[in-house]
Amino acid sequence: MTVQTVNVSTLKRVKNNVIGNPSAKLALAADELFVATLVKCLNAPEQFEEAVGSQDDIRVEAAQVITSLSYGSPEALRGLLHANAHQAFLYAISRFGPSEPVPIKAAFARALRAIAAACAELVGPSQWGLGNDSSPVRDDAKLALEYFFQLEVLDVYLPLLTDASTRVSMSIAQLLGAALRAPSYRSTVAEWVPPAERTREVPRGRRRWERPETVAPAQSSGGGWVARHLTALLRSRDVKVQETALNALAALAKDNHDVAVHLTKAPVARSSPESPPALLLVLGLCKSRSADVQLAASLCATHIIRATATNHHHPTQPDLNSSLVVLHVMNRMIDSKTESPQSRTKACFVLNYLVMDEKDLCQTAFDRGSLAKLSELVRTLTPPPPTDNKTPSEWEEDEPESLCRLREAALTAIAVLSLADNDIRRDVTDVQRLLPPLATALTHRHTGVRYAACQCVRALSRSVAVTRTSLVDSGLGTALFAVFTKEDEDRRVVHAALAAVCNLVNQYSPLRAPFLEQGVAARLARLLHSSHAELRLSALWALKNLVYKCTPETKRVIMADVGWPALDACLDDTDPGVREQALYLLRNFADCEDDVDAVFDALGAERLLGALASALEARDTDVVLQAAYTLANLANGHVQRQALILAHAQLLRSLRSALVDAPADARCAALGAVVELAWGAAQLRAAGIEGTLRHLVEFGGGGAPGGGVAGAVEREVRERARRALEEMERVVVEDP
Repeated sequence: MTVQTVNVSTLKRVKNNVIGNPSAKLALAADELFVATLVKCLNAPEQFEEAVGSQDDIRVEAAQVITSLSYGSPEALRGLLHANAHQAFLYAISRFGPSEPVPIKAAFARALRAIAAACAELVGPSQWGLGNDSSPVRDDAKLALEYFFQLEVLDVYLPLLTDASTRVSMSIAQLLGAALRAPSYRSTVAEWVPPAERTREVPRGRRRWERPETVAPAQSSGGGWVARHLTALLRSRDVKVQETALNALAALAKDNHDVAVHLTKAPVARSSPESPPALLLVLGLCKSRSADVQLAASLCATHIIRATATNHHHPTQPDLNSSLVVLHVMNRMIDSKTESPQSRTKACFVLNYLVMDEKDLCQTAFDRGSLAKLSELVRTLTPPPPTDNKTPSEWEEDEPESLCRLREAALTAIAVLSLADNDIRRDVTDVQRLLPPLATALTHRHTGVRYAACQCVRALSRSVAVTRTSLVDSGLGTALFAVFTKEDEDRRVVHAALAAVCNLVNQYSPLRAPFLEQGVAARLARLLHSSHAELRLSALWALKNLVYKCTPETKRVIMADVGWPALDACLDDTDPGVREQALYLLRNFADCEDDVDAVFDALGAERLLGALASALEARDTDVVLQAAYTLANLANGHVQRQALILAHAQLLRSLRSALVDAPADARCAALGAVVELAWGAAQLRAAGIEGTLRHLVEFGGGGAPGGGVAGAVEREVRERARRALEEMERVVVEDP
């Protein structure tokens, strides 16, 4: 697409041509010269002014074309980013004067919001289901998004949040609601204040060693400048303004304890009586006549409720009364036959955010019928088993995208509820009878539906009874395995299926043997070479479960598929989780003398013991714990293997360090190794371990004594240290 001249008329024609026309947007974005010309129009319109139209009109029309392109394909967005459109808008906004025309401010703020939102959608995480995380434009979008939240850039556009025109202020609030998806961005915006207010003048009489008073937004009234002004917008009678402010506050409060706490408190205004807390305003808007406002208010309240309870030092239970308000509104919307699929989809995800990882809230939602309503929704959306006349692929082809998203959302919420309790899982299988719809969903064309179905199976597989009966009898476990073994399956679906496989190959599972026969070890071995750490981690987790309490012959077959070099490489992985699970796999493999020999033979004594020595001094305490347990198992091997351990000076030094510095549970495991190695008292004494044992017996390990689990572990540490000393002293007495 080539545009010869640039004036208001041609820009209007281009705008009308690309609106709602993805192919036209892509063609226009591919015209680098024209995109560059558009960007130039924003700050130097005089180059293009002709008889028709003013400079302001050209700037507005150029901004509107760029806005439309932002809503196009990722490739169109890349063209805008390469032309530095976002920087051009920010430069123009930085030069706005008090008399800047409202149409220009509104058009530029809207375009800036469109670019930021498009970047956030590519970078993620997605707000309403599974998004696209493999776009070639993602890296460019990530850089642009980081730029949007630099302090000097915030200084340019955040002041527009208080603009007299709601067309301008709403666009900035919408930008925050769409683009605030990373904790670092939320913190930066929450702490932002206008430059003039950042440092108050130091009062006279302040002593020179006292620091000047600075404004701490998270501690100021309303949770910060941005939160305070967004809260003010909630009092508008315009439902669009309310919805926009609620979404922005929701994005700001998500996982942000400091902001959330202040939104639950009543701010004291300087010139008016005490106002109600922002949370009360939000909960009131949950009952709005507008469905969009109800959803935005419920999302906002949910993020405030959950973030308020997530104090890292003193976590508390989420506020039940506020949670019940949200739960009631979401249940009604999920159950409604008149609400749009888009609204019901969001309601499912809001419910998901509200109860996720909170067992009591999951139980409350279950008691109030959330699972029954979600299950009915899934059954309604899922066709009966295929007949000779119609296959699943045929009904899927005609299904609108909105219904695919709704099914994904409902299944996601069911998975979250099912994770909480065995009774809920049993209700899913026996009362709601969702196993056939889940089997259908596992083969759905929509990636998000398959992903959510895998999450449901994973949740159900946490129940031993369900795994032994329902998942086997219904064939759902086998159906999930088919998804897991598809080589061309979406990586995220594979990861979700793998999480279920981790449960389905446990010792108690009847599916362990069939999965082994169908090549689960070989599939896991391939995933160990993935470039994605989460897949390597989960593959090791599954292998760890797979070898636990297996026969020695089965273990060797598994490791023949996996390959010892692959496991060896994982012992040095930069991801602590991968390293921990690799050690855990070794621990489970080496549970008898012959298997200890197999580990030494496969990895070599020097490599094996050196890796353990390094792991015992790792910064990650989980790595140290598994290294200690693995060493304890190896120390139960034949005397020849014990001798190799005692001869490894570096390992003994690391063992002593772990006995001194590691957490109590790791020290307890390490002492199990010392007890077995006590016959080598001379080597242990030379490494300084005897003195460390005496210190543990006399003073303990420095942990807090008392009752509970921690006190019991500390007592076990002392007891094992005493036993190790006794064994060493017995060796000395018996030594001729």
